[in-house]
Amino acid sequence: MSVQYGGIEAGGTKFVCALGTGPSDLQMAQFPTTTPGDTIGQAIDFFKRRSSRDRLAAVGIGTFGPVDPHPGSARFGYITTTPKPGWAQTDFAGVVQRALGVPVAFDTDVNAAAFGEQRWGSAQGIDHFIYLTIGTGIGGGALVGGELVHGLVHPEMGHIRIPHDWKADPYAGACPYHGDCFEGLAAGPALQGRWGQRGETLPADHPAWDLEAYYLALGVANFVCTLSPKRIVMGGGVMRQPRLLSLVREQVLQLLNNYVRAPEILERIEEYIVAPGLGPQAGVLGALALAERAAEQKRATHPW
Repeated sequence: MSVQYGGIEAGGTKFVCALGTGPSDLQMAQFPTTTPGDTIGQAIDFFKRRSSRDRLAAVGIGTFGPVDPHPGSARFGYITTTPKPGWAQTDFAGVVQRALGVPVAFDTDVNAAAFGEQRWGSAQGIDHFIYLTIGTGIGGGALVGGELVHGLVHPEMGHIRIPHDWKADPYAGACPYHGDCFEGLAAGPALQGRWGQRGETLPADHPAWDLEAYYLALGVANFVCTLSPKRIVMGGGVMRQPRLLSLVREQVLQLLNNYVRAPEILERIEEYIVAPGLGPQAGVLGALALAERAAEQKRATHPW
């Protein structure tokens, strides 16, 4: 009997669940994110209904955070200090593992998306790259030497500090913690707060997009100089504006000003800063890939 893997992309607005082995055979469902008990319960019910216990080999979770991704920690698998009402200090992975009785991999939503893009998307064959999502928030996942980056906690790329010209842009920022950090100036709520309407309603020639591209390029230039990634994948709802990716590339070249003289940037930047190959399914497919890895690790340590 062939095995199946489960994936959960847990977002602040909705959960997406998938069952399968990759992009070609997914069974999927999505539902609103409400309370932890109800929402995690719906995810568990999805896997119980769609797969027999013998076929489900593991489940991967990629979730909003902050989270505790360290297996040795007493709080491994928890969503920790999230500002989302009702979700702080929620045991997520433990509840799923106890209900389904299979290994559960647990990471941030952006690390999961990065893992999916390496497995099936725009970063195949690349062992050192970052994935940025620009949507309701800004988050970043990174692979270095083929391994997902954690560290003290996990990357919080959306909360770096970038220059803010108050005269040119008097908007105070949308981040509840930092005001005008990267996320506070460039995520979806900042677009709406600054211009009075959601980003998807702004026309392509609106001045919002030049400012947005500048802020995104500031963040990207910082990551180029600090992490030296071999590729940068930029996804999320804000990046669906057709002009934005090319504007970001132009601004990054100007900001770097020939300092990083790699041909990948100077000559082929359209192949260096790219859109996700998996589109909006990067997160849930990444969670599926995390599950596949967890099952392989279990087989390696318990071959019987």
